[in-house]
Amino acid sequence: MSNPPTVGNLHNFGMNVFPTPPTGSTTTAARWGGAKPIPVAIAVAIGVIFRFAVPKPAHVSKDAWQLLAIFLTTIAGLVLSPLPVGAWAFVCLTVTVLTKTLTFAAAFTAFTNEVVWLIVASFFFSRGFVKTGIGDRIALYFVKILGKSTLGLAYGLALGEMVISPAVPSTTARAGGIFLPIIKSLAFSADSRPKDASAKKLGAFLVQSQLQSANNSSALFLTAAAQNLLCIKLAQSLGVKFGNQWVSWLKAASLPAFISLLATPFIIFKLFPPEIKDTPDAPAMATQKLEQMGPVTKNEWVMIGTMLITVALWISGSALLRSYWGELPPQNSDVVQVFSVSEIAPLKS
Repeated sequence: MSNPPTVGNLHNFGMNVFPTPPTGSTTTAARWGGAKPIPVAIAVAIGVIFRFAVPKPAHVSKDAWQLLAIFLTTIAGLVLSPLPVGAWAFVCLTVTVLTKTLTFAAAFTAFTNEVVWLIVASFFFSRGFVKTGIGDRIALYFVKILGKSTLGLAYGLALGEMVISPAVPSTTARAGGIFLPIIKSLAFSADSRPKDASAKKLGAFLVQSQLQSANNSSALFLTAAAQNLLCIKLAQSLGVKFGNQWVSWLKAASLPAFISLLATPFIIFKLFPPEIKDTPDAPAMATQKLEQMGPVTKNEWVMIGTMLITVALWISGSALLRSYWGELPPQNSDVVQVFSVSEIAPLKS
């Protein structure tokens, strides 16, 4: 078993855990980068055969049967991957319009759904946090302050995720883009590696603690997870009236979510205890990484400002939009999300 890395050689702390390939490696010859012909043929054949070879039930309309055939082609393409997921889905959606299965308005009506735009915004926000490095910086500050013990380290990571969760509406984006690389580096520094008995030293505990704590962050804020907004829509469809949705959600969720957030790392620590109880080097490693990152960059300030403005608009945007338009737009959350995406998109690495 190798010796744990020292503070001096932890230059990869935070992101690039694995070594990059040699700069002199050769590249392969140029290859066709379009759709894969065989998967395309199979996916289309499935839809065509279903449409014309399978008898249509008498009570099912022609357009409904044709839409089901296109849906089967779409699913087959998602499995076989003739194109990237987004491109294939858009092609199939276009086919529904070209074949007059759906009208243009019906086919693209979901693009005005605020849940869809919240998901889109989550990808842009997560990319912005990773690209600018502000996500790493926030997490490292919490590690620096609370990371002297393993339990404190777990609390630091959980609180760091809670801080950015209102502006990153995806648990997967927060965990995979920001916190998992940091946890991986912390674990590697303690010679704790996945799929190995050494995982019980530190890594397994941190992953379990972060996984369970992330649910509390997602539940705390309306915009911390896309499914929260879907719950609001379902409640509204049943006749439930809301004033300010963001504030109403926070009032209802704050007590159970905060209690759960504070209790979860401790419970995991007792039920799934790590072998390493103290991590005195973690604050030093976090400090070293922060020094390497230097002062907060212009792009990081833009990202912070966009996050604060977006959350503020989510909280009080209804009143502002009403004063601007004279009445509240039907998709007021969409307006906020489109604004946020347009602010993040120009950021440079």
